[in-house]
Amino acid sequence: MPGGQRDGFDHDGSGRAHGGGGAAAGDGAPAARDRAPSAFDVLVVGGGHAGIEAALAAARLGARTALVTHAIAEIGRMPCNPAIGGLGKGHLVREIDVLGGQMAQAIDATGIQFRVLNTKKGPAVQSPRAQADKHAYQRYMREVVCAQDGLVVIEGDAAEILVEGRDGGDAATCAGASGASGASGADARATNPDAATCAGAREASGTSDAPRRHIHGVRLADGREVRAARVVLSSGTFMRGLMHVGDTRTVGGREGAASAEGISESLRRLGFELRRLKTGTPPRLWRDSLDFARLQPQPGDADPQPFSLRTLSFAPRQVDCHQVWTGEATHALIRANLARSPLFGGIIEGRGPRYCPSIEDKVVRFADKERHLLFLEPEGRDDPEIYVNGLSTSLPADVQEAIVRTLPGLERARLARYGYAVEYDSVPSWQVSGGLESQLVAGLYLAGQVLGTSGYEEAGAQGLVAGVNAVRSLGGAAPLALARDTSYLGVLVDDLVTKEITEPYRMFTSRAEHRLHLRCDNAEQRLGPLALELGLLDARGRQVLLARAAYAEGLALLLATARVRPGGDGDSVSAARYLAYPGVDLPAALAAATAADPATGPRLDTLRAELAAAAPSPHVRRGAEAQVENGLRYGGYIAKQVRLLAQGALLDGRELPADLDYNAMSALSFEAREKLARIRPATLGQAGRIDGVRAGDLAVLTVLLRRHRGGGRAGARPGGDDDQGC
Repeated sequence: MPGGQRDGFDHDGSGRAHGGGGAAAGDGAPAARDRAPSAFDVLVVGGGHAGIEAALAAARLGARTALVTHAIAEIGRMPCNPAIGGLGKGHLVREIDVLGGQMAQAIDATGIQFRVLNTKKGPAVQSPRAQADKHAYQRYMREVVCAQDGLVVIEGDAAEILVEGRDGGDAATCAGASGASGASGADARATNPDAATCAGAREASGTSDAPRRHIHGVRLADGREVRAARVVLSSGTFMRGLMHVGDTRTVGGREGAASAEGISESLRRLGFELRRLKTGTPPRLWRDSLDFARLQPQPGDADPQPFSLRTLSFAPRQVDCHQVWTGEATHALIRANLARSPLFGGIIEGRGPRYCPSIEDKVVRFADKERHLLFLEPEGRDDPEIYVNGLSTSLPADVQEAIVRTLPGLERARLARYGYAVEYDSVPSWQVSGGLESQLVAGLYLAGQVLGTSGYEEAGAQGLVAGVNAVRSLGGAAPLALARDTSYLGVLVDDLVTKEITEPYRMFTSRAEHRLHLRCDNAEQRLGPLALELGLLDARGRQVLLARAAYAEGLALLLATARVRPGGDGDSVSAARYLAYPGVDLPAALAAATAADPATGPRLDTLRAELAAAAPSPHVRRGAEAQVENGLRYGGYIAKQVRLLAQGALLDGRELPADLDYNAMSALSFEAREKLARIRPATLGQAGRIDGVRAGDLAVLTVLLRRHRGGGRAGARPGGDDDQGC
């Protein structure tokens, strides 16, 4: 273990890991393996981006939480692209931040380049992206995790998921269902120190299916058992991970890390279906071997903006990335060596991401393209390695070197590390509910790449949802209600539950039908009330959130009541309506309102002074003003979109009984019966988004719901003489 430390079991009752996650050897505390196993409220498996958000969320809600990771030093590692955000992904990071997650603050503190993408398009599809110093990011996250009250870090390899039998046998006592009902963890323990047994918590969670087994904890590879009332599995690409470089295969979840072999078999024994997926990473180059004079610089934004509402000061010292294009020489070399590619040679079983293909895939699938754009991205401010974004490959090492040297400015490049593909087991996501709890094992939650997603941001978002829901279930609270029309988090979870995910899933703005409303600038408005209810934000975060909301409300009121004359004479209109005129922005609307009524200026000054007193960071005001401006400017379009999507919203409000026997409904298509029985959607709207469920199937379910409410048999066929349409 790093630094000669033992695992991170709590040795002094403080609930904190010692010395960065473990008690120092020789400190007089007994080794954890010599003690009786501890019982935790929530146990998180995996120290990646999903595991971090899950563990922090659970601990901050007051649950006694443990994080199991194979190496404390590896917490928060960025094994692939050293960046956070991007199209659709930046929206997720903003939402994670508003709800109290850590990712946005981490990248603000460690980023080396900040850009807003898609600035030539409308605000709905603009997304922030930041290049990270990956080593600084990893240190930041590790320090936050190891310093978090109520969170114990355990170093070890999870080998088996422990469950109670179907007979509902006895279980470990839940060490306080704290924080599950919205109260702080301290308050919950003070009023009810022995809050609930695991059996009681199971009843409260609403999972009444008799056949379901119940989580008991995990067994580590060295034989230790860690008991917990709830477990969040976020194992990344480690489940039976296998890396490929040409015909060389290495067991492992990523370079330098072993594979997790036992968890896959444990899940399979419990009845889970598993699927092989594939992802990949490009080669890294030594910075000093590149001819930057021949490369096209890509600087950060001149006025960079942070991701987090809670970032106080923000003045990053930015570095340039660079661009280079492949050419015919590159493509010819790749085509000549396709037979040596494990991807095209049939060696790789797993399916890779369609939207992030390897360079071999690009050349074959897009044979008409004469060139492909690559980005040369520093892995840190002073790091000697350069990440070649867009050149993901599993071709043999000698071919990779030759490919790189066909690129302008890289003719003498030296490779620091070779690209590789990694195959791994995942759990098809139809096996979890909308709260990310598994349908087979009550109390077991899954998050991240284990559910078939790709990317740090998607993983962090799921981790936050799983961690919060794990704690909420302890006290009987319902899972977070994240709808598609209120958040990208809702889109992500709903897609996972209803879509047939056959390749690594990544977020795009195009996945959100409500994207005009789901902008980065109004994440606080959309999710602020939920954030305050959850209680993950600290006092400072709540203060800034409330101050921002008050300023946005005051500014919108000012614009609604101030009058301007667009043509200088004639009828006046509100400044809010004037803002929707072509070519008019917020400063112009405010200037016109002030010219028409001098009292507008002092009113605006007062609003801004009140905001600055509570939240002096200039980006808070800028974000609130963008929210108001874009909300007014696109209000008509948003209202029209809402009307068009209203029918879907009605269907989402119609709950499907949990005990429906879909297989007995012969009026449903065979495909619909199969998928409805497997996925078990919570609402009629969710059922309609399942691939293979047609309009006719929805009509059958609608009639069935009507009969079900009238006391009819749940599995009865809706039909008969007066029901010919079904």
